[in-house]
Amino acid sequence: MGVDLRVLLTPMAIPLESLSRRAVAIDAYNAVYQFLAIIRQPDGTPLRDARGRVTSHLSGLFYRNVNFLEANIKPIYVFDGKPPELKAAEVERRVRVKAKAEAEYRSALARGDVEGARKHAQATSRLTAEMVGQAKALLDALGIPWIQAPSEGEAQAAFMVRKGDAWASVSQDYDSLLFGTPRLVRNLTISGRRKLPNKPVYIDIEPEIVKLDDALSSLGVTRDQLIDIGILLGTDFNPDGFRGVGPKKALKLIKECGSLEGALERGAVEAVSGEGIDYASIREIFLRPTVTDDYHLAWRGVDREGALAILCDEFDFSRERVEGALQRIEKAKARGQSNLEKWFG
Repeated sequence: MGVDLRVLLTPMAIPLESLSRRAVAIDAYNAVYQFLAIIRQPDGTPLRDARGRVTSHLSGLFYRNVNFLEANIKPIYVFDGKPPELKAAEVERRVRVKAKAEAEYRSALARGDVEGARKHAQATSRLTAEMVGQAKALLDALGIPWIQAPSEGEAQAAFMVRKGDAWASVSQDYDSLLFGTPRLVRNLTISGRRKLPNKPVYIDIEPEIVKLDDALSSLGVTRDQLIDIGILLGTDFNPDGFRGVGPKKALKLIKECGSLEGALERGAVEAVSGEGIDYASIREIFLRPTVTDDYHLAWRGVDREGALAILCDEFDFSRERVEGALQRIEKAKARGQSNLEKWFG
C-alpha cells in the first residue's frame, strides 16, 4: 500500500541523464511488482513462456536495466526480508485484494470486457519465491549487484543512501522518506509512454525526485512529525489509519498539536478500527529499522552467454531481441571508454 503523501509533496521531474554515473538503490519488490502489473497482453494475461511460466518480471527487469546500463546508471536492487510483525494486517489485506481482483478479472473476461479484464488483472500479480530467484539470477548475469535486506527493502535502501553507498532510493512508495532517505526517485522503473486506465489516452511518465530536506522545509515539519502524518494516514503497519483524516488534515493536526500524542490527547483523532494503534512501535520501525551493513557492491561486466541462457534457452525470449539489447550495453560501454581515453589518454 505505502503511505499516501502524494498530495502534500511536489516532486521535481528529472531527465534520465541526470542519474548518469550515480548508484541508485531500487526497492526490488516494488519494481518487480510494477513489471508484473504493467507488462501484460491486451486482455490482462501476463507474458508466459512455452511451458506456461510467467515471464513479465524477467522482461521488465531485463529491458529496463538495459536502459539503465546504457545511460550509465548504476542500479542496486534491494530485496525484502522478513516483514515486521505489525505488517501482518497489510499482508492479509493484500491477499484479500488479489482474490477479489481475480474474481473480477474472470467475470470481465466472461462478459467480453477486455479493458475491464486488463484493469483488474493488474491487481492480481503474485511474486513467488521462484520468481525472486529468477530475478536474482538475471541480475547476476547482467553484472548488477543485489542485496537481501533483513527486513524492509525500503529501509535498507534508505540506510544505504544515508551511508553514501547510493545516491537515491528508487520506489513508487513514499515510505522511503519516512525511513529517512535523503532522496527518493519515483517513476524510474516505469517511465515511458503509458495508457491511462479506461481511456484511449497515452501520457509520458517521467522520473521525478523528492528531496527529504526540501519536503520537510516546505511542509514546516520534522521527520518525526512526517512519520506521525504517515501513521495518521495509514502505513503498511496500520493500513486503516485514522477516521476522517486525509493528507491535508493530517498535516494541519500535527502542526497544531505537535505530535500524534498531542492529537490523541486533544481527542482530535480516532482510529478507524476502534482499537488502539501501537504508534510508538510503528515510529520505531521507521526511525530504527532492521538493516545490515554487511554487503559488497560491485558492478561487473555483463555475462552475455549467461543472460542468453536464462532468457532465450530457459524462458523462450527472442534471441534476436535479447542480443540486440545486449549490443546496446556493449556500445554504451565502448562510448564511455572512448570518452575516458579522450580526456585521460
